[in-house]
Amino acid sequence: MTNLSELPALIYRTLPLTKNFQLFLMRRLQDEFLIGLTGIIFDEKDRILICRHTYRKIPWSLPGGYLKAREHPREGLEREIKEETGFIVSVDEKLKTRTDRNSARLDLCYIGQFIGGEFTPSKEVSEAHFFAEGDLPIIPGNQILLIKEALDQKKRQIHSIEKPSKKTSFWGKLLSKFS
Repeated sequence: MTNLSELPALIYRTLPLTKNFQLFLMRRLQDEFLIGLTGIIFDEKDRILICRHTYRKIPWSLPGGYLKAREHPREGLEREIKEETGFIVSVDEKLKTRTDRNSARLDLCYIGQFIGGEFTPSKEVSEAHFFAEGDLPIIPGNQILLIKEALDQKKRQIHSIEKPSKKTSFWGKLLSKFS
C-alpha cells in the first residue's frame, strides 16, 4: 500500500501527463521543496549547451531537471542531461543557488564540461546545440545572467593561473639578480 505522502510522486512518475501538468500537480500537492538543477555546459571551444524543450513557453534554455531522493546534485544534473540529450557531461563546480518565491523550489546551478555522446531526442528535448556566447538563441533572461556569470568565473580562473604570484620567495629574488 502506498503511503498518502508518496501519492504525488507516484502520480508524477506513472501517469502519462504533460510535463507542465506534472509540475503543476507536484507544486500543489507537495509541501516540500522541489530541487531544480541547471547546467551551464561548455564544449572544447567554450560554446554553451542550449536545449530546445518541448514543453516551455520559451523553448530554448539551459539543460536541467529535478533532483531525485538521495541523489547528489552533480550526479542528478549529469543524469538529467544524459536522459534528455544522450550527452555525457562532467558537472564540475557550483555556480549559484537560487530560490523561487512563487513556488517551493530551490535551484542549483552548476558549470560543467561536455565529454561526448550523440544527441538523441527525448520527449522533453527535441534539439540540443552548442552556441557561442554571441550566437545564443532567445532564452530566459535569468539564464543569460547565469551564462555571463559562468563566463566571468572562467575568465577569472584563467587569469589567476596566468598571473604569477606577486610574492616572490627569497630564492626567487636571488636567482632573478643573476639571470
